[in-house]
Amino acid sequence: MAGRFVQVGSAKLASGNEVPVVLDPDRGVVPIADLGFAPDLPALFGTTTLAELAIAAERAPDDVFHPSAEFVAPYRNPRKIWGIGLNYLEHAGDLSANVPTEPASFMKGDHTIIGPGDPIPVPSQSRRTTAEAELGLVIGRECYQVEEDEALDHVFGVVPVLDQTAEDILEKNPRFLTRSKNFPGFFSFGPWITSLDAVLAHWGSLDAVEVSTVLNGEVHRSNTIANMAFSPAFLVSFHSKVMPLYPGDIISPGTPGAVHITPGDTAESRIPGVGVLTNPVTTGR
Repeated sequence: MAGRFVQVGSAKLASGNEVPVVLDPDRGVVPIADLGFAPDLPALFGTTTLAELAIAAERAPDDVFHPSAEFVAPYRNPRKIWGIGLNYLEHAGDLSANVPTEPASFMKGDHTIIGPGDPIPVPSQSRRTTAEAELGLVIGRECYQVEEDEALDHVFGVVPVLDQTAEDILEKNPRFLTRSKNFPGFFSFGPWITSLDAVLAHWGSLDAVEVSTVLNGEVHRSNTIANMAFSPAFLVSFHSKVMPLYPGDIISPGTPGAVHITPGDTAESRIPGVGVLTNPVTTGR
C-alpha cells in the first residue's frame, strides 16, 4: 500500500451494520475501529489525515479487510452544509440569471442527506425537480477567518455530491431558495471521500478536475473547476469569515449544469479520480 492513496467512507458490511471504513483498491475495506481509531468520521477529520490512515491500513493484517461492502452516506450529521448557486457562467445562463458578485450561498439540513443507491424522492409539491452534480469539499480542521491562500489546508478531502432543487418553487420567488433546496433526499454524497493529494495526483491541479451531471447514463453537462466564478479556496475562506467551519462541514460549490429528473430516472455525479455517485429517482410524498 505504500505510495498508494486510500479513501474513507462508511459501508454496510456482512453484519448489516453501517461503519466508517478505509478503502484500499487492492485489499478491500477495513473498519477504522479495527485500525485503532474512534468510529466517528467528523471527529477523525480534525485529528487524522488520509495519509496517516493509509499507513495504519498498510500495517493491518489481511484478515481485518472485507473484500466487498455496500457504501452508504459517509456520515449523516454534519453541523453545516453550505451550497453555492450559480457558480458557473454556463449554469447561470441556463437559468437566465447573472453570476452574483459574491457567492450565492444557502444552507441545507442534514435531513436531506442520502447516500449511494438511495432513492431521490421527487416531492409532490414540485413539477420540476433537478439534480446537480458537484465536487463537495469536506472540512477537516476547524477554521475561522482564514485567508484564501491557506483555506485548502483546512479541507480533509473531496466527495461527489448530487444537490437537488425544486426548481419550479425557486422560480416563483428567489426568497424560496431554502424551501426549494430542503426536501428529504435533496443532498446525496459519497460513495467515499478522496484526499486532495490523490486528486492532484490524478489531475495535476484542482482547477483541472472535471465534474459531470449524468442522467440515465448520458452526460448532460460537464465543466472544470477552473470555470467556477468562485474557486474552492475562495469559498472556504469566504464562508469561514461568516461563521466557523467545523470538521465534517460540507461546502457544495456549484454545478456545471442541473438536469430535470422524474421517477424512474437515474442521476449521477461523475468525477474521474474522485468517484461516481449514483441515485435512482422515485416518487416522493
